[in-house]
Amino acid sequence: MLLYLEDKQLVKRMLTGDQRAFDQFFTENFQRLYRFALSRVPDDPESCKEIVNSALGKAIRNLHKFRGEAALFTWLCAICRNEISDWLERQGRYREHIVLTEDFPEIRAAVDSFQTPLADDPEWNMQRQEFVRLIHVALDRLPARYGDALEWKYIEGYSIREIAGRMGIGEEAVQSLLARARRAFHDVYGSLTQDMGSRVST
Repeated sequence: MLLYLEDKQLVKRMLTGDQRAFDQFFTENFQRLYRFALSRVPDDPESCKEIVNSALGKAIRNLHKFRGEAALFTWLCAICRNEISDWLERQGRYREHIVLTEDFPEIRAAVDSFQTPLADDPEWNMQRQEFVRLIHVALDRLPARYGDALEWKYIEGYSIREIAGRMGIGEEAVQSLLARARRAFHDVYGSLTQDMGSRVST
């Protein structure tokens, strides 16, 4: 099992009250987590700051739960997603899901663009926002179990065993479910991008 030893060491130092470790934690993660939140709550930077501060505060209160089986930032993203979900519910808006799908390069490229800051090129920014929208639409069209499995695996970093425990099924069944979910996501996303391309060309 891959363990993120540097992240575990940083968390261990924080648990002992090492102020320099806390400073490193905020320096390395605040801006990245802010960009993560901003891609899901666009056009509301102040709310994003509140969401990120709340997520980091919750993370600090739960540092003892970090096991190093996923990267610290992945763990923070999972907490931040829950904070975003709560915020969206308070605002009466739908929860949005982003899934990192490494199996399909065109989808991974689109998702990776979420982590980059907005450019000065308006055309690129519009294209980037359209990729975000299409991925949200594709995920909304998947069966709920597919969306949950993809999110837990590719965003929250859960192991196959942990997902099996959450779903109450065997590990082989999880592997099969993830394979079907990836194919379904790829098919839906592909049809959406084809539709977008045909609209652009007409």
